[in-house]
Amino acid sequence: MSTPEASPPPALYAAREPIFPRRVKGTFRTLKWWLLALMLGVYYVTPWLRWDRGPNLPDQAVLLDLANRRFFFFMIEIWPHEFYFVAGLLIMAGLGLFLFTSAAGRVWCGYACPQTVWTDLFILVERWIEGDRNARLRLHRQKWNAEKIRKRAVKWTIWLLIALATGGAWVFYFTDAPTLAANLIAGTAHPIAYTTMFILAATTFAFGGFAREQICIYACPWPRIQAAMMDEDTLTIAYRDWRGEPRGKQGVEGNGDCIDCLACVNVCPMGIDIRDGEQMACITCGLCIDACNDIMDKIGKPRGLIGYLAFTDETREREGKEPKSVWKHVFRPRTVLYTTLWAGIGIGLIVALFLRTEIDVNVTPVRNPTFVTLSDGSIRNTYDLRLRNKHSEDRWFDISVTSEAPLDGRSRAARTCASWCLRTKPCRPASM
Repeated sequence: MSTPEASPPPALYAAREPIFPRRVKGTFRTLKWWLLALMLGVYYVTPWLRWDRGPNLPDQAVLLDLANRRFFFFMIEIWPHEFYFVAGLLIMAGLGLFLFTSAAGRVWCGYACPQTVWTDLFILVERWIEGDRNARLRLHRQKWNAEKIRKRAVKWTIWLLIALATGGAWVFYFTDAPTLAANLIAGTAHPIAYTTMFILAATTFAFGGFAREQICIYACPWPRIQAAMMDEDTLTIAYRDWRGEPRGKQGVEGNGDCIDCLACVNVCPMGIDIRDGEQMACITCGLCIDACNDIMDKIGKPRGLIGYLAFTDETREREGKEPKSVWKHVFRPRTVLYTTLWAGIGIGLIVALFLRTEIDVNVTPVRNPTFVTLSDGSIRNTYDLRLRNKHSEDRWFDISVTSEAPLDGRSRAARTCASWCLRTKPCRPASM
């Protein structure tokens, strides 16, 4: 008697279904376009801004000079021993992220995150070549033919050019941009430049073109951390189910304002349904608000079925009361604390920047040996003198060593006066 074969176990993971967001117009979409243009413009253009730094340094406004361990930002020059400026800026960035998240949820993810910005750019190219959502869905489902090969080849070529420009712009921050660009084209640049450029190009091409929402859901840790930054007064995107339910056609008694058109789902770059409630995948980009407001205008219903809402206002709105003003949600003890800390660190960095000297002098005793006993019984101590010239041009320094001891013969002989030349790079003393 034969035994039936055991059925295979069910799959634990479903295959990814590509998301094709529909085009939408509205306040939040316009804001995202302006921010996208601004941030991409800053990223690509900044390495090409010129700033006169004298004969010894490249005339680049923003430069991370790793070879000489210095950072240039227009008129500001940060030296290795001043790394506390960089640490302070990183702390300010972290506090700023905490501040915006506690006030308005994942606004960083929805508007300014590089993954979001480059994904929006890649989707714009995709929509321009393949059409809007329905056309892209049909192209995705149809078999490979001449039309599909042509459109995909054109799209991937443009994506690749954007990715190469992205990787190239990054390496331009670390050396003189015009010089490196010429070397990259001529094939004479350092292999590290090519390697870094191609790695960044590959990740940009893959993340912005194919992975997209998968990076936000599975690779990025911030969706799991953000909950600690949010509370019941945080403004986040929500669906007002007490107004929209039950869903259905308008004109039917008992139905809410939601006509179940799926416009909010079709425009979502994460492919979620905001009507299911707060979700980790939601990046609060606001596109569902634009889509829903457009539908509400068409059916003659008030806007705001989907909008920014704090949990403390949910009960008030369910009872027909007015919600708190936006400013009461934004300015509360947590956000005020973050703002105070952020501003305090910023003011401290600015004060330290203006108080720092243009020349550093360090005199330290040499420890090996700590002293030398001379033949006449006197003691000789050796000191290490270090001068740091923070100017871009060469400078001369006169250094004199004096003593307050009685001017007997030995002390006069011990007194020395030397003139030294201190340059951007180490140089020998001019005379002794």
